Amino acid sequence: MQYLIDASVYVFRAHYSMPEDITDNKGNPINAFYGFCRFIGDFIERNNPKYLGILFDESLESSFRTEICAEYKANREPAPIELKRQFQQCKEFVDLLGVFNWSHPRYEADDLIGTLVRFGRESGRPSTIISRDKDLAQLIGKDDIFWDYTGKGKIDYNKIPDVFGVKPEQIADYLALAGDAVDNISGAPGVGKKTAVALLQHFNDLDSIYRNLDRIYKVPVRGSKTLGAKLEKHFDKVMLSRKLTGIECHVEIKNIKQNLLIEKPNITGINELYSELGIGTALRRQAERINDLQSQ
Repeated sequence: MQYLIDASVYVFRAHYSMPEDITDNKGNPINAFYGFCRFIGDFIERNNPKYLGILFDESLESSFRTEICAEYKANREPAPIELKRQFQQCKEFVDLLGVFNWSHPRYEADDLIGTLVRFGRESGRPSTIISRDKDLAQLIGKDDIFWDYTGKGKIDYNKIPDVFGVKPEQIADYLALAGDAVDNISGAPGVGKKTAVALLQHFNDLDSIYRNLDRIYKVPVRGSKTLGAKLEKHFDKVMLSRKLTGIECHVEIKNIKQNLLIEKPNITGINELYSELGIGTALRRQAERINDLQSQ
């Protein structure tokens, strides 16, 4: 089993949950960095993964999806300067920890995770994706796990519909129909979540829905008599949304460390980083424990 962590989820979680008065020697906030380091350390100590990758978002502004649609994620406020700095510190820490990490100027962490899921399957290794992002559930195969680590817990392939309403293979189509306000994806105007689920349960996928517009009136959902015409009218918008909701699984992989094998931490480098930021003994001791764990 290989473990793939959607880093941004846990950096942001630490940023909003840890006290703002956690600062470095110069008074700069390091609350997100501190919380993220503790989370990663706790994860490794509790699970002792042999294969681990931590994936970061680098730039939303230069994503290939913004080239397709300028409105994609345009509703999000840019990360504050102090958080951007902490993202870089988090990457530095993970590298010193001996864990494969990856970001890309054109692809999001979702795409990097998707690429590593494919890479794992080709290597005969299933994946556990650690995230709260429902988009990533589309990557789950019969041997994989979606792990909402601080929330719903482990969700296997068969449980995905109970949690997200549709099968993993249908999630990208579902989001293309219902839209995704978080990512500023419109979907089909007037088609909500319940309607999208009903359509996919009846026709299985987006292509089949559009091949059977004249039969949509039979779907037991409110407004089904006019739904076919509505979907036909907004075909271009739905197809554009589908380009945005799918995950790219063929990003070129460079510098992958021995198939995601964890290496021994650079304890000296970690302690130097912690000294630079004025971090005390708790995280240093955790790094030593991880070093002992990797030495076994």
